[in-house]
Amino acid sequence: MMRAWILPIVLVLCGSSVASGLFAQGSPGRATAFLVGFVLLAGVNSPLFFPKSIGALEAQRRSAVDGKPVVYWRAGCTYCMRLRFRLGRRARQAHWVDIWRDPAGAAAVREVNDGNETVPTVFVAGRPHVNPGHAWVREQLSSSR
Repeated sequence: MMRAWILPIVLVLCGSSVASGLFAQGSPGRATAFLVGFVLLAGVNSPLFFPKSIGALEAQRRSAVDGKPVVYWRAGCTYCMRLRFRLGRRARQAHWVDIWRDPAGAAAVREVNDGNETVPTVFVAGRPHVNPGHAWVREQLSSSR
């Protein structure tokens, strides 16, 4: 679980140190802007940016009932962030599984990606799709029951 927070923590620490230097040089406005920018960047790279993750087994069970896609992701993945951002509010309709928090989810992703943890991997009706386009995922969300 801590692994998902390493990048956001590093971003906040780096932003804080640069902002401290700017503040010491007499630029409090630039320091504040720099710190806010790094905090926002850390927030987007954190698990907070994504819908609440559930376990892989629970996601598969729910998907079998409602037909919605299961999206396997991990914090810090730019492709996952891009998919999440482009889906907008509709992202909450899918079932999200953080592979860094759920060993069963990581195993499911490795199984279909030749042992690699390539994300986002989206399962629709039990079939995996690696790094699909956001329009396709949105279409799958629309066609689900």
